[in-house]
Amino acid sequence: MAFRSSWILRSSRGFTRRSRGWFTRHRIAAAIAAPAALGVVAAVGATYSMTAPSQQADTQLKASVTECHDMVTISVAGRGDTPREGTTKLLVDAHGNPLPAALSGDHRSEWVDPVVNAPADDVDPGSYAAVYIAYPADMATYEDAVTSGVTNTQQVMREISQACPDTRFAIVGYSEGADVVRRVAMEIGHQEQQDGGYAIVDPDKVTGVVILADSGRAAGDGPFPGAENPHGNPDGFDQAYQNGKNPVPGQGALPDTGGDFGSLNGKIASFCSDGDLTCAAPENIALLQLVVNVARQMNVDALERDGLTPATGQDVAVVLSRVSLLALADIESQPNWMAGDETFLEVLLRVSEPGYEPGATPPAGDRPADSISTGEMAPLAYLPQKVLNEIIGLIVTNQNTIPVILSDPYNLTLGPNATGHHFDYWRDADPANGKPLTSAEYAAAWLTHLAKQAQAGEPVDTKSTPTPEDLDEAYRAAAATDTGEPTATPSAAPTTTTGTTAPTTIGTPATPGTATTTTTPPAGEPTTVPPSPATEPPNSGTVPPSSTPATEVAPAPSTTTAPRTTEPTTTETPAPQSGESVAQTTR
Repeated sequence: MAFRSSWILRSSRGFTRRSRGWFTRHRIAAAIAAPAALGVVAAVGATYSMTAPSQQADTQLKASVTECHDMVTISVAGRGDTPREGTTKLLVDAHGNPLPAALSGDHRSEWVDPVVNAPADDVDPGSYAAVYIAYPADMATYEDAVTSGVTNTQQVMREISQACPDTRFAIVGYSEGADVVRRVAMEIGHQEQQDGGYAIVDPDKVTGVVILADSGRAAGDGPFPGAENPHGNPDGFDQAYQNGKNPVPGQGALPDTGGDFGSLNGKIASFCSDGDLTCAAPENIALLQLVVNVARQMNVDALERDGLTPATGQDVAVVLSRVSLLALADIESQPNWMAGDETFLEVLLRVSEPGYEPGATPPAGDRPADSISTGEMAPLAYLPQKVLNEIIGLIVTNQNTIPVILSDPYNLTLGPNATGHHFDYWRDADPANGKPLTSAEYAAAWLTHLAKQAQAGEPVDTKSTPTPEDLDEAYRAAAATDTGEPTATPSAAPTTTTGTTAPTTIGTPATPGTATTTTTPPAGEPTTVPPSPATEPPNSGTVPPSSTPATEVAPAPSTTTAPRTTEPTTTETPAPQSGESVAQTTR
C-alpha cells in the first residue's frame, strides 16, 4: 500500500508535543536575502535560514505502486524546506520514473505539516495523502527556483490526475513556496479546455488553495479573494476566520506576480500578517521595489555567503547592466517618450521585472498620454518639464521608502528566534477580537472539511457549515500551544527519513519506458530548521533586536535527475520506527 496515512497521523499528532520544546533545542541563524541596509529584500523569497550539515542515506528506487486517494494535498514549503534526491525517498510513477515529490512522512516540515496532515485524523486510512514538491528552494536565483517549483508542481499534479481521474486536490504553500502556489493556482484557474481536457488538471478538481505569506497579494485584498465574503471565509466553508472587514494594509513584495485566480476564485485562502513585508509591503517604496526586482535575478545565496567578491560583483554588474540597457531600449522604442509623464524610475521598475518582454506594449498608465510628431517640437524642448516630472515622481513614489528603512525591515519581518511577522501564521489567534484560530489552524480545519467531502463523494457545497469534528484538531493544537519566551540554543543537524524499501509512488498511464524529466535539488545541500511556532507574537510595533545573521551555505544549483525504468511491482512501505530522525527544514 502507498501513501501510508499512519505516518501522516503520527506527524500531525506529534507536532504539538515537538513544538513545546523546540525553542530550547534550536537557535535561529537568520540570513537576509540582499544588502543589509535594504532589509526589505527579505520580503522577496527566502526570509530566513539556518544551515547544518546534511545527512545522506542510500536511497534506491526499486519499485512502483499505484494507489489513488479521494484527496491529495500538494504542499510547497519555503527556502531549503524541500525533499532532496539522495536523502529523501522520492515518488516514482508506474514505470519507475522519479517524480519531483515525496510523501509527507518521507519529508517533514515543522511549518507546513500541521496544516497538510490535519485531515488524516478525520478520514479513513488511504482516503487522504499529502505530498511535498521538490524544487531548488533557494535564491540562486530566486526566479529560477520558483519557476522550477511551478513546473514540478504542475507535473506532479498532472501525473496524479492522469492515474487517478477522480482524485481531488488541495494546494498549500508557505513563504517561497507561497509564490510557487500562487502562480500554479493562477495558471490552473485561467486554463482553457482543449480537446476535452486541461493542460494541468481540471480546475473543478482543485477544491482549495492555501497561501501563507502571499507575495503577489494586491492592496486591499481580503484573505479569501473572489469569495462571496472575501474577509470572512472561502466559499463552501461557513466557519468565520475573523470578525470585521479591515484588510491588512500594504501589498505583496512581488506585485508583478499578482492577479486573480480565474475559475478558482472563492477557493483561495491568502493569509498575510501586518508587518510581514513579503505580503504587506507599503506602497510608494519604488527604490526598494527596484532592489527587490534586481535581487530576484541575482545569486543572492553567493552574495550573502561570500560577500562582495569579484565573482559576486560581476553577477551584480551583469544584472544592473542588463536592466539599464533594457530601460534605454524601451525608451528608444517610444518616439515621444520625452513628451509623456512616465519617469525613468518607472521604466526601470517595469523592465527590471523578471517577466518583462522587450517590445511589449507598456501598461496603459505608463504610456505617453498623446503621441506628438517628432517634427512638431525638438525633444530637448520637453527637458525642463521632464526633469520636473522626474523629481516629483521620485518623491511621490518613495514616500514610504525612508520610513520602511528606519523601521528595521529585517527584524520586523524575521526577527530573532522567529519573532518576526513572517511567522505569525502559527500564533495569530485573537479570540477576544473574533479570531478564534490561527491562520494555520483555520487552514487545517478547512482542508479537513474538504477531505471529508471528498471521501463522501460529495460535490463541494458552497453553503455547507463545518462540523465540530472539522475544527477539533485545530482547537486542540491551539489549547496545547506553549506561551513561553523563545530561547536560542544550538541546533541539531537535520536528518531525513529514508529506508531500504521502495518509495511509495503515484502511477500514471504513461507509455512504458517513457522517461519523465524532473528538477530536484541535488544531494548534500544544507537544509534549514524552523523554530517552533508555539510562541507568543511580539508586541505590536516592537521587535527584539536581531543578532548578527549567521552565514548560510548556499545550495548548489538544481540538477536534472535521469529517470530509471523498472517493471512495476507492488510493495508496502513500512511506517517509520519510533524515535526515527526526521528532516526539520524551512525557508
